[in-house]
Amino acid sequence: MNMTASSHQLPSNPERAGLKLSTNAIAPRERVDWLREVICREYTHVEIVSPAHDNLSQDLTIYPWGNLQLSIIQSSAISLERLPEEPHLNSQDAYFAVMLLSGHYRLEQNGREVFLQPGDMTIYDATRPHRIHCPSKFAKLILSIPRSVFRDRIAGIDCCTALRIPGTQGIGYVAANFLRSSAVHVDHLQAHEFSVLADHALDLLTLAVTSVRAGDFNLSRSRSVSLNSIKTFIEQNLRDVDLDTGLITRHAGLSARYINSLFEDEGTSLMRYVWKRRLENCRKDMQNPVYAGHRLSDIAFRWGFNDAAHFSRTFKQHFGCAPRDILRNTSRY
Repeated sequence: MNMTASSHQLPSNPERAGLKLSTNAIAPRERVDWLREVICREYTHVEIVSPAHDNLSQDLTIYPWGNLQLSIIQSSAISLERLPEEPHLNSQDAYFAVMLLSGHYRLEQNGREVFLQPGDMTIYDATRPHRIHCPSKFAKLILSIPRSVFRDRIAGIDCCTALRIPGTQGIGYVAANFLRSSAVHVDHLQAHEFSVLADHALDLLTLAVTSVRAGDFNLSRSRSVSLNSIKTFIEQNLRDVDLDTGLITRHAGLSARYINSLFEDEGTSLMRYVWKRRLENCRKDMQNPVYAGHRLSDIAFRWGFNDAAHFSRTFKQHFGCAPRDILRNTSRY
């Protein structure tokens, strides 16, 4: 699949087929209403404030990607606006990362305005007021990331919206090319391969966003530094069965109450965060064919669990399915 500025073909492999939606089969006079309904259902509640009228056209392909969602969109010129107090579905409580493939793109949110060139990225909060203006034909990728997932990773994320992440150098270049490559090669990936790539995409995007984060985000600098330091320590010690509140407080030199107040800013607690990261790593390994044939208990114990039954119960509560179901599905490939 070639995604140059002159040609944007959508994936066609039926094994990796996403949800394909297009204005092609819609009468021109009905396209604005149809597209508004699609965007409000699949993304967020917006108004189409400056469509191309009878010339409006848009093709969308949407892929579930782990707990993310990847969309490939080709469109004629369009402007969108989300107004204050508009309702949204719980499933749409997300941040959107946008990578522009061709054309021009302008985003306004939180008093900031960003202009993208092909290869550039930005993020925005789908539930908060924003305006998007694309004055000519364009193509883009959208990565939808649940709010809780992104806030777990990035302190002060609300100060990161509508910032340009250059796609020409550094981590922005690496992240943008990984997203583009994942979309280009989705036709040629097995389901489990594509799923595993989602975590890598999120890791790279996190690095790219923090590389342009403003210095005056909501958390005070000292609280942000403390939170990031604690999260780094947790990531480095997730496999340690003795990783608990006491060990973390001794490392940080901070009280358990203060540390929990840091995590309360992100809607969680210290140990809930630890268990969540352990469960996510277990699921990642279970979906990775490299670990096919490994016992479920081996994977659980490798990530700091010491009771297989407790792990299975906690996993099902968190992900809504038994860990053996994940292993069974992976073993089919």
